[in-house]
Amino acid sequence: MSFRQLNREVLMTLNRRQILAGSAAALALGASLRPARAAGVHSDEIVIGTHLDLSGPAAAGMPALRNATELALAEANAAGGVHGRQIRLIVEDNGSQPQLAVRAVQKLIRSDEVFALLNPFGSGTNAATIGQAVQAGTVVFAPWAASSVMHQVAGGSDLLFTTVQNYNTTMNSALTRMLPEWGVERLGGIYMEGPFGDLIHAGVTPALEAAGLTEAATAAYRPGDIDFSSQVARMRAANVDTIVAATITRETVGVMAEVKRLGWDDVRVLTAIPGRSTVVARLGGADTEGLYGVGGWRLHSADTTDPGARAFMDAYQAAYGDIPDENAANAYSYTKWFLASLEAAGADLTAESFTEGARQTRHSDFTTYAEAGFENNHAMPELVSIDRIEGGAWVPQTEPF
Repeated sequence: MSFRQLNREVLMTLNRRQILAGSAAALALGASLRPARAAGVHSDEIVIGTHLDLSGPAAAGMPALRNATELALAEANAAGGVHGRQIRLIVEDNGSQPQLAVRAVQKLIRSDEVFALLNPFGSGTNAATIGQAVQAGTVVFAPWAASSVMHQVAGGSDLLFTTVQNYNTTMNSALTRMLPEWGVERLGGIYMEGPFGDLIHAGVTPALEAAGLTEAATAAYRPGDIDFSSQVARMRAANVDTIVAATITRETVGVMAEVKRLGWDDVRVLTAIPGRSTVVARLGGADTEGLYGVGGWRLHSADTTDPGARAFMDAYQAAYGDIPDENAANAYSYTKWFLASLEAAGADLTAESFTEGARQTRHSDFTTYAEAGFENNHAMPELVSIDRIEGGAWVPQTEPF
């Protein structure tokens, strides 16, 4: 989730028609794949799969997701598995391309006969494959993708469970709280073209209306843009006091760098959940000092004393020789929830028993703001915090709300 900052790829360039068309094709294909039994469930093991961007634009971030998922599964297997079964994970490359993802999921379903897809990465790649998976009777758990879009393309299937916070609802919650607290009078928005920007904007508009405000200015940018001088100039010309930045990693740094270059010290910049990441603080350096962000999960530094976070970080470093980031922490957390759902499903595991088991689980760990459960197969409650970069690190400005 966040997206968090890794969710840069295909969805950001897809329009609504393309997403729905791809989903319809996948649903049609999936109808011919539905098995007569619970695929991947054997007397001694459960076979699951995932598809990650191992060779595309987000490849650098994939070891964190893969390693953390494998770590959680290895811990469960070392403790005897789930109802006596070991969990075996098969990983495929989607290259951040929907067509490659479709082939990868076809293999996982047809050849490997996986029971579930766990932590599959990418909004575009998941949009192209979730219909195929659920129609084949395959559980899809914790896709790293825009959750509201995924449920839409899955046709409301009971087999899809999402954990990434919705961008529109979380931005709406953040602004509903902060507009009066900050005394905002003139707000402008810088939005990525496509569904990501549209989702953020869908959260901004009702919050402004409730406060009796309208946007003073808007500016768009395309995925991959690195120069934000014109967008920031439009905000300054409109004399805004607050900028909402529908940006991920590089774009967040780019907006803040331009604000700092202009010496514009009296404007507040608030980035959405995907831009509130440790990567932004680390890469942006002094340029991102003072940036506000919408937080959706707890962050922990390398020297954390939180028992759960400390145990995870130590285990991860021992296994992989590296300090895990927040994406690894979230992948580990989602995998633990998946394992709890398997446990709750009972020894007679089917897609239906998993669905019932998952809906009964409650989840809370070092990443979460509060105990969560599935409502309409989406992780709730969607609590947020407002954080600010101070001294190179995100510092909470509010309690989760």
